[in-house]
Amino acid sequence: MNFVRRLSACVSIVAVSVLAPAAIASAAVTVPFQINPAPFGNPNGSFDAPPVHCVAVVGEQPGTVTITGAKDERWGCMLSTEVRWMNLSTGTSGTGRLSGDNQGTPGEATLQTGAGQVAVAILPAAGPITPGFATFFVP
Repeated sequence: MNFVRRLSACVSIVAVSVLAPAAIASAAVTVPFQINPAPFGNPNGSFDAPPVHCVAVVGEQPGTVTITGAKDERWGCMLSTEVRWMNLSTGTSGTGRLSGDNQGTPGEATLQTGAGQVAVAILPAAGPITPGFATFFVP
């Protein structure tokens, strides 16, 4: 009976150690932020330029963050726009570009930031646009 208890305890420990990283890695978190494209940074946008809603998705892969749209099927963020990031924990930094087109591909950039507290800015190239900015922790 003592052997059965020890065996079941060992099996339980092995099962938890195998399944726990998968559960942690699959817990993706979205951090919303907004880009104000209207003149003077009007947060409500305007008739011809509504506000742009982006999210940072963390936790899908260790050390990476995906910048994309907050709407259904990852729409809502700008297309072909520069993304700058800095890992505040390690001091590393870099740039990326939101992909996507008007033919059915939403804007998305996957950044290899490493783990730590990360700051991201999206810098649109045209018009009087207030840059979008967010900070979050990347596992």
